[in-house]
Amino acid sequence: MIRPHGSDVLNPLYVSNSHDREQLVQEAAELPALTLNSAAAANAVMLGAGYFNPLTGYMSKAEAKSVARDMQTLDGLFWPIPVVNITDDVAPIRGASRIALRDPNVQDTPPLAVQDIEGIDELSDAEMNTLVEQIFGTISEKHPGVATFKSLGRFIVHGPIQVLNHSYFEHDFPNTFRTAPAIRNEFAERGWNNVVAFQTRNPMHRAHEELCKMALEATGADGVLVHMLLGQLKPGDVPAGVRDAAIRRMVELYFPPNTVMIAGYGFDMMYAGPREAALHAVFRQNAGCSHFIVGRDHAGVGDFYGAFEAQEFLQHHVPSNALDIQIFAADHTAYSKKLGKVVMMRDAPDHSMDDFVILSGTKVREMLGRGEAPPAEFSRPEVAEILMEYFQNQKSD
Repeated sequence: MIRPHGSDVLNPLYVSNSHDREQLVQEAAELPALTLNSAAAANAVMLGAGYFNPLTGYMSKAEAKSVARDMQTLDGLFWPIPVVNITDDVAPIRGASRIALRDPNVQDTPPLAVQDIEGIDELSDAEMNTLVEQIFGTISEKHPGVATFKSLGRFIVHGPIQVLNHSYFEHDFPNTFRTAPAIRNEFAERGWNNVVAFQTRNPMHRAHEELCKMALEATGADGVLVHMLLGQLKPGDVPAGVRDAAIRRMVELYFPPNTVMIAGYGFDMMYAGPREAALHAVFRQNAGCSHFIVGRDHAGVGDFYGAFEAQEFLQHHVPSNALDIQIFAADHTAYSKKLGKVVMMRDAPDHSMDDFVILSGTKVREMLGRGEAPPAEFSRPEVAEILMEYFQNQKSD
């Protein structure tokens, strides 16, 4: 199986020894406490779950600047997006060397992690704008990721952490949330050595289904990891529970047995386009995947990124030796009326746009909200049924 990123052994920061963990929980109750924002909490979960291997905690301002500017940590490790604990108020922890990090997404904000403070750095407005521009390619607050990042505060609390739990993800998604070590273990149990990862924050329609099958065949992999984001999204995106149900139905009915593993990870979507696509590749390598599908508008939002900018970024701006995982670059995929099957558009040069069944996301949502299933060439009827129920309930609410 592929090695983790930046190390020979995966190093999740979750304290797995129950005795040690209980002692830390008791210690956390007595420590000065910082209630995290959702973005910093998601970073803690990803560190705890091994997806951000080999990082040992939150980055300093100098490290964050290095990563944003050069996609390298200060010791030369490839890393595409800063992993930071940014806050707007450090008064409760001023002068402390060790603190409890409280979870904003769980009732009563229980401790999520314990952090050793190596320092607290302050970002100027100019430094914040530079970070944002380098990460997202824009400083426009019409970009939801930019608006969120700029709202977090100006203080960077850096240092190593020990993670006590995986926030709400294990409780809310017990059949889906998986850590990187758990995914690697299941691959081994299934006898999978080479695995294609498919990232999704949306329901999967026919084009996504067939893309996974195409990638599986083209790479000769043993299976596909359908790996869905379970954290916070922008308004209007389909909630994780609905996506999970729809994807499971599709896999059950339309994939051969033991060719797909469904799992989820606890991260908030940043919509950072190319940089986030590179981060997705990092944590899929840590999860043991050998190949990663990068398609049209990967991790993008609105018109902020070109349709295949993420692919171009990974192919031409990420150093060739930075990652072991291989990128499967996918074209826009749609049902061909001429051929009677889903194809990548680049493989059908004799087609016009009218020869494909293509619907915009807005059009699909409108149809589902009216209780009208999209064409079977676009969406499996069993998937459409689950989504129709959700969108109609949204209207009635």
